[in-house]
Amino acid sequence: MRFLIFLICIGSIMMSQAQVNINEKKSFVVGTTTESIEIDGDLKEAIWSKLTPAKDFIQYFPSDSLPAKAKTEIYMCTDKKNLYIGIKCYSTGNDWIVNSLRRDYRAGGSDNITLLFDTFDDGTNALYFGVNPEGVLREGIISNGGSVIRDFSTSWDNKWRGNAKKYDGYYTAELEIPFSTLRYPTPSKKWGFSSYRFDSQTNEISTYSRIPRNQIVFTLAYMADMIWEEELNTKSSAVSLIPFVSSGINKDYEDDTPTDNFFEVGGDAKIALTPGLNLDLTVNPDFSQVEVDEQITNLDRFEIFFPERRQFFLENADLFGQFGFANINPFFSRRIGVGNDVRTDELVQNRIYGGLRISGKLDPDTRIGLLNMQTASSSTQGIPSINYGVAVAQRKLGARSNIGFIAVNKQTVDFDENLDTLDINRYNRMVGVDFNYATRDNTWSGKTFAHGTFSPNTSLAVAQGSTLNYNTRKYGVLWKHEYVDEDYNAEVGFVPRKNYFRINPVAELRYYPQNDLLNQHNYRAEADIFWRPDFGKTDHFLSAGWGGEFTERSTFRLNLNHNYVYLFDSFDPTGTSSLELDAEQDFSYVSFTGNYRSDRRKVFSWSVSPYIGEYFNGWRYGTRGSFNIRYQPRGSFSLNYAVNYFDLPHLDGGRETFLISPRVDYTFSKSLFTSLFVQYNSQSDNTNINARIQWRFAPVSDLILVYTDNYLTGDVDPLDRFAFNVRTRSIVLKITYWLNL
Repeated sequence: MRFLIFLICIGSIMMSQAQVNINEKKSFVVGTTTESIEIDGDLKEAIWSKLTPAKDFIQYFPSDSLPAKAKTEIYMCTDKKNLYIGIKCYSTGNDWIVNSLRRDYRAGGSDNITLLFDTFDDGTNALYFGVNPEGVLREGIISNGGSVIRDFSTSWDNKWRGNAKKYDGYYTAELEIPFSTLRYPTPSKKWGFSSYRFDSQTNEISTYSRIPRNQIVFTLAYMADMIWEEELNTKSSAVSLIPFVSSGINKDYEDDTPTDNFFEVGGDAKIALTPGLNLDLTVNPDFSQVEVDEQITNLDRFEIFFPERRQFFLENADLFGQFGFANINPFFSRRIGVGNDVRTDELVQNRIYGGLRISGKLDPDTRIGLLNMQTASSSTQGIPSINYGVAVAQRKLGARSNIGFIAVNKQTVDFDENLDTLDINRYNRMVGVDFNYATRDNTWSGKTFAHGTFSPNTSLAVAQGSTLNYNTRKYGVLWKHEYVDEDYNAEVGFVPRKNYFRINPVAELRYYPQNDLLNQHNYRAEADIFWRPDFGKTDHFLSAGWGGEFTERSTFRLNLNHNYVYLFDSFDPTGTSSLELDAEQDFSYVSFTGNYRSDRRKVFSWSVSPYIGEYFNGWRYGTRGSFNIRYQPRGSFSLNYAVNYFDLPHLDGGRETFLISPRVDYTFSKSLFTSLFVQYNSQSDNTNINARIQWRFAPVSDLILVYTDNYLTGDVDPLDRFAFNVRTRSIVLKITYWLNL
């Protein structure tokens, strides 16, 4: 008996020690070399065998407390000009999954490894670099500590190199990152570092430092120490010029205007002012190569959000664009370069002459940003020339919290007094303060903000919101509230709804069963309730459901919902230009929704999200989802769809909506990409075709050919036949070149 007790005590001590080692903050040393390294993916240089690797990765999925089955080793060294990284990724076989050869891939459902560098070691912002077994690269930024999905962005691009090589049971990779592409304090003694790896053959996600399963895998709350063997004094200053030339043809068949032939020249410049502060300049920016928005079925009473896709506005977008909440955003860069045509009352593009942006670290605890853009006027469309100015500052507080200030100014340069009847403000201004809170381990996090706007004929109007999130392995609790004044008017922001107070509490109970079917599941309850001052409750959404993730990586969710809506204005709930419901009445209805997404590692994967139940004064049946077929490693065919059928008593017969979006992506090589994207939307009787070829002939330098066709489709023919009439057509050729001076 004593011997048994002794063994139990020894076992307990060993288990406790193992847990301590797993949770202990890791560190490794970046070596120094004078050896020339060829970036071919083959770790043949002598230096790699002399370095001690960052290794002993820990599972994040399916567990978060066991050593990883697929071993990973990361070696780093520097020649004071570049950071060199050697990587070995082992697995159980050679069936690597690579979705395509296109740069900036998404990590889920394929084999790859990502490295995160917190160069200021503040747990707030980081750059990431990734590579897969085919040597395809990706890079981007992580902001605000990596607490939510929107903190992850692929928008950052720069010059660096990488390659990979496959062997029996493992692959290796080599990366070369010039210090001129990075921003960091000098001298640097250590950076924060993290890494996560997807291995499809062991069905495992692993991380260098242990990250609890209730946290996002790219969180910056659990960073290791990356220690420089010799203090890093290399200056990161650099000047980059990115000129472009574009030419093309546009034809508007709907308005029967003459063909527009254009030739544009412009460019950007990137200048490092200090090791942490960067100046970006743009002259006559051209966004003709930007991919079209993915359409959605709009059944909402309010404006729909479409993300920014223009490259100049994406870099450092977190510093400028993450004030407030997603639906109370004081600065939305898509407002720049868009005006309202007074003849048609439609939004149209108007030319941007140019602009500048200063952004980055002023010191280790302070980030600043200044942005100024100037747009052209159009007298025929009634659009004045406008100057947009934004100033932001963010100061770190405590371990991972910060306070930020923002000011936005929209100023008409050539305001015409005769346009007063068009309700154009001479200026619109906004000021605000945000406090972002996060504990060291991210158990508690949140935000509170207060913003105010004012225009010539409007006094100060306020928007305020707060959120507080408690996140542990077992429980998740969120409190969120919002208030937007009736006169709040952030013209350069995204605020689709005004004059309301809202609360949105959420509670989640999590379980991690040890079986071969479910990896984790949870029960979730949510309430989303709106009130209008001096009126009372106007809307609510109540939901309770069950969801989770299977061990083979598919996910599911089932929800029972109750909606209440009071209509202040008449509204067509089908979005089909049908008879509207009368204003000043309310509706209460129950629905069932679900979601299932299959294992994305498979050659064929799919998702489905059905809606069944009551809807306003009747019933709605519908579903949205996708299908995806991968032809590895060249590309994929995907089909997104949304179908709805409405049976509402106030309509004469049912109504249907269809949104079908097939897409083909094919990569001939790691430098030549093609895509074909077709979207048919019955709500707008519109079909759009977008085809593009992109040749990356040098690092971050591209030749892009884009063809766009837009058709009016639907029962619009006088003989009631299905019509397919061209609206607009364009073809654009654009060349950009990245030159480092």
